[in-house]
Amino acid sequence: MRNRFVVLSLVLGIVLMVWDGSESRLGAHPLVDDTPRIAVISAYAPEQVILSSRMENKKSTEINGIEFTTGTLAGKKIVLFLSGISTVNAAMSTQVAINHWNISKIIFSGIAGGVDPSLEIGDVVVPDKWGQYLELYLARDLGNGEWETDPLFVYPYPNFGMMHPRSVDVRREGIDGIETRFWFHTDEELLKIAASAVEGIKLNNCTEENVCLSGQPNIIIGGPGVSGSAFVDNEEFRKYTFETFGARVLDMESAHVAHVAYANSTPFLAVRSLSDLAGGGSGSNEIGIFYALAAENAARVVQAIIGILP
Repeated sequence: MRNRFVVLSLVLGIVLMVWDGSESRLGAHPLVDDTPRIAVISAYAPEQVILSSRMENKKSTEINGIEFTTGTLAGKKIVLFLSGISTVNAAMSTQVAINHWNISKIIFSGIAGGVDPSLEIGDVVVPDKWGQYLELYLARDLGNGEWETDPLFVYPYPNFGMMHPRSVDVRREGIDGIETRFWFHTDEELLKIAASAVEGIKLNNCTEENVCLSGQPNIIIGGPGVSGSAFVDNEEFRKYTFETFGARVLDMESAHVAHVAYANSTPFLAVRSLSDLAGGGSGSNEIGIFYALAAENAARVVQAIIGILP
C-alpha cells in the first residue's frame, strides 16, 4: 500500500510539473504587481537617464534581460524601461511590460529626425498617428520606370523606386479575423491632455557645451509620424517621406509600440523631439551635437503630460 502511495505521489508530482510548464509556455504571465501604472519608454539610454533621475521610490526588476524601474514621476505611478534602438526591440519590450505589469497607458519619450520642412532641431512633436513606412514590397523592375508588385498586399502610398510601402496585418481581441491597416492612432484623450499640458513650457535651445539653436524650439501637437528600421540621413528620401505620408518626424520605434498598444487595447502616446533633420541640414547629421538637448525637451513635455493625467 505504501509503495502504491509513493508511486501515485510521484505521478501526481510529474503531472503538476508538466501542467505548470505547459501553462508557462502557453502564455501565463504572472504580474510583478497589480498596481495600475503608466509605461514610460525610451529607446536610447540618455533619454531614459533624464526621466529616471526625476523618479521617486524607485525599484528595479529585470525580466528577459530588460531592466524595469517602478516608482513615481510627477506624482503618478509608472514603470520606466529602455526598449533599445530597433523596431523589434521596441515591440518586444512593450509586450513584456504589458504581460508583467498592469499597464493603463503607454507614453514614449525620445528623439527623432525631422522631415517636415517647417520644423527645426529642438522642436517637440506629439503625433496623432504613426505608420510603419518601411514595411515594404521590394518590387520587380520591369524597366521604363515600371514595377511589378504582388496583389497579396495592400499598397496605400506611392513608391520610392523599388520600395513600395504596404499596410500590415493586425490581430486584436474583439476583431474577427485579420485587420489590415497602415496607421495606428494616438489615443484621443491623451492627445487632448498633451495639448493642455504643454501650455507655457519653455524648451531648451542651448546644449551644455553652449551650442545654441537659432531660435526657440516649439511644441507641435498632431500630424503623422512614421517609424522603420533605418536611420535616415538622406535629403531625397526625407523629401519623399514628407510628401508621401505628410510625416513630421521619423524614428525607429514609435509606430511599432503603437501597433503593440493597439493590439492590446492600451492607450498610447509618443513625444519626440528633433535631434536632427534626417538629411535636410546643410552639413553633417546633427544628432551628435543635439541629442541631449532634444532628449531633455522631450522629457520635459512627457513629465508635464504625466503631471496632469487624471
